[in-house]
Amino acid sequence: MPSIRKRLPALAIATISATLVAPVAPVAPAQAEPSPAELTRRIEKASAELEQVVEAHNALAEDLKANKATLTRLTARLGPLEQQVAQSRAEVNQLAVAAYKTGELGTATALLSPDDATTILNRLTTADRLAQERQKRITAFANDQRQLLAQRTRLEAAVEKAAAQAQKLASTRKRIERDLAELYELRRQAYGRATEPATAGADHARAAPSVSGAAGVAVRYAYGALGKPYRWGGDGGAGYDCSGLTSAAWRAAGKSLPHSTRRQWKVVAHINRRDLRPGDLVFYRRLGHVALYVGNGQIIDAPTAGRNVVKRDMHIMPIVGYGRVR
Repeated sequence: MPSIRKRLPALAIATISATLVAPVAPVAPAQAEPSPAELTRRIEKASAELEQVVEAHNALAEDLKANKATLTRLTARLGPLEQQVAQSRAEVNQLAVAAYKTGELGTATALLSPDDATTILNRLTTADRLAQERQKRITAFANDQRQLLAQRTRLEAAVEKAAAQAQKLASTRKRIERDLAELYELRRQAYGRATEPATAGADHARAAPSVSGAAGVAVRYAYGALGKPYRWGGDGGAGYDCSGLTSAAWRAAGKSLPHSTRRQWKVVAHINRRDLRPGDLVFYRRLGHVALYVGNGQIIDAPTAGRNVVKRDMHIMPIVGYGRVR
């Protein structure tokens, strides 16, 4: 035991000495905060990327809406068609009973066979010369069944496509929410807050220029939206995204535009710059952004997340083209 006690002080001294002479790990230099210019560059890059994703989401939502309308139409047709096929089948069964009673066993067997209507018709045509009325009824039955099968196939395909679109839509929505969080954080670092304060009010609408017709209604609507916040997927009320603002403005004028920049580009009449007049649409950057032209080289648009609807010079980015609502 004493020997151990004697060794302890020596061991402690050795440990302290080793600690004192051990090399000290270099301290990592403090990372410099990004400059305002760098933050602005990041915000602009993130905003441009986010807008492309938002417009892809909007286009997919428009596709899903159209698909749901197709499903509704097909389902509405299916009921009456099923009744029609049931009635045709009942008539064919009556023919079979009549054939059996009159001793036409070949005809009765063919009619009562579980084969499809087309096979029945082919078999009967070769088996005997059918009366014209009988042939007419069986042909109608075959046609009705073919239509029913085609409609059911289309319906099943539409249901499957809609389900895939809905799943993709949910995935895109998650990505948008993630990108938004990053963009808001960048804006907070740069400006001290994630979003601009809303400044919407009636004064904006009163400042609208005098423009006649439906275009004038759309322009006045856009002026009334000035200062309202950007809201992805929004087309009124709480806020707007870019294609949501243009579709809402023209909806107020009695015209229907899809809530998608690319879809809007497809339905408008394409015009030259020299023909541009208030109410026309200006399309930008790979059809990722759209704005409403209000005259004197100015547009009103919903810029991006964190910003409010604003009136500004039309040359905000490369222009793809111009469109007039039909």
